[in-house]
Amino acid sequence: MSNAVSMSTPTLLGRSMRQRRLMIGLVLTVLVVLVAVVGPWVAPHGEHAITGDPYSSTGALGTDYLGQDVLSRVLYGGRSVLLIALAATVLGMVAGIIIGVVAAYVGGWFDEVVMRLNDVALAFPQILLTLLVLSTVDQPTWWMIVVLVGIGHAPRVARVARGVALGVVRRDFVTSAEALGESRWRVMFAEILPTMNAPLLAEAGLRLTYSIGMVAAIGFLGFASDPGAADWGQMINENRLALLVQPWGVLAPVIMIGVFAIGTNLMADGITQLYAKESQ
Repeated sequence: MSNAVSMSTPTLLGRSMRQRRLMIGLVLTVLVVLVAVVGPWVAPHGEHAITGDPYSSTGALGTDYLGQDVLSRVLYGGRSVLLIALAATVLGMVAGIIIGVVAAYVGGWFDEVVMRLNDVALAFPQILLTLLVLSTVDQPTWWMIVVLVGIGHAPRVARVARGVALGVVRRDFVTSAEALGESRWRVMFAEILPTMNAPLLAEAGLRLTYSIGMVAAIGFLGFASDPGAADWGQMINENRLALLVQPWGVLAPVIMIGVFAIGTNLMADGITQLYAKESQ
């Protein structure tokens, strides 16, 4: 099994490089990540530096509601948003994959109970539950946002993982591994899980898109982990009242979030198409 996977890796990589949608999405995503990572070192001013009057045309993109340079705030504001979104995506994917694969492999009443509870969790809007919890604390922390967004992703990932795993758990190589006396955990995560890479990667791209939107929405609604720091979602809220006077305080972070969302969506679509071609 492992030999077959390793032998097909170069072929899959070559097809990935020829998948235009996947490559465009990758380029867009990497560009936004580079802006977030390198931005603080190339920003023309400090994160909190006052460079002019509020909503003036000073600087490349003007100033915000306090007179801070918008370009510098955008360059500083992406790192925390992307890191929190990435951590929440990883948490949600790991939790959801474990739930889905275990439910599919064990089956029976365990699968039924787990998936019905999963359906109950899916019935509640993710953003409302997150805001409900955050509204009960004085100041949300970054790890609290990661946990809430990640837990919100887990039921959706679990349903996808279970659906994919159901088509794998009764295949010959799984039966052979069981006959050789391998433990259930090894069968699930060393035999079944590697065959699920492509659809789970596509799902991870979608979850990352939702994560960045959730984290930005949390900042926009005033629940950012650091109210004084530059944050793309928070910037939109801070400058929205002067949208017609100085639009870049709102448009610049919106563009960054939008490009990142488009990039990750294109990557997810490209991986899905690649998986479909591989399955034919």
